Amino acid sequence: MTAEPHLVNPHFDGDRLVLEEHREADHVRYLFPGTGTGPGGTLRALTLAEALHARIGPAGTAEAVLRAWAQGAGAAEGVEAVEVKVADPAAVPPVRVRAGAIVIRDGHVLLIHFREPDEGGPHYEIPGGGVEAGETPEEAAVRELREETGLHGSVGRKVARVWKEGRHEHYFLMTAEGSIGPAETLDTYGGTPVWIPVPDLPALPLWPRRLSWRIEHWHRTGWPTPPAELADSITDLQAPCTW
Repeated sequence: MTAEPHLVNPHFDGDRLVLEEHREADHVRYLFPGTGTGPGGTLRALTLAEALHARIGPAGTAEAVLRAWAQGAGAAEGVEAVEVKVADPAAVPPVRVRAGAIVIRDGHVLLIHFREPDEGGPHYEIPGGGVEAGETPEEAAVRELREETGLHGSVGRKVARVWKEGRHEHYFLMTAEGSIGPAETLDTYGGTPVWIPVPDLPALPLWPRRLSWRIEHWHRTGWPTPPAELADSITDLQAPCTW
């Protein structure tokens, strides 16, 4: 992938997005033609449903194209006519590294509910926070889960990496013992730990937004291997996200 600032015109074959397929050791990655630094891959055409769950790079470009495609109700011609900037947030040194804990118990996911935030309206966040000096993201996820909820967690697998506004974020599927601690013992910056039914996630104002419906999808169909890679520039958490 490349971080050079140029434009790419998404190409469609009917209602399918044409991408270069690159087979790697344990997965398949797709690139927009002309954005790779090595030999070009085999051209493949993906439906929107396939593209939403494929590993497409550069991640920032993929987000922009999928958003336009999904919001255009399948009008591929409208997306193809738009010049999209090549954006690879994974290639930019992070201003902050965050780790998050996805804990699901009895069909419910543990989230932090913010009822009266400074801006943006009431919303939810996945428990987590900044990775401190000397910590691995896995260690930070365990610590943050304990500090914000009182639960003692164990890391299972990394399921997603998200790039948002200069942050690199790692999200882990975790198991956790215990119950939510008393409010006065928790460090949640005004939020409240709550258990939310997993099927409610797609319609929930959850940050990061592009994980909201994917967690519900993965819980039903299987977790991604290797981790999903997503750029997320969404700031309006109240609006639906289908890309």
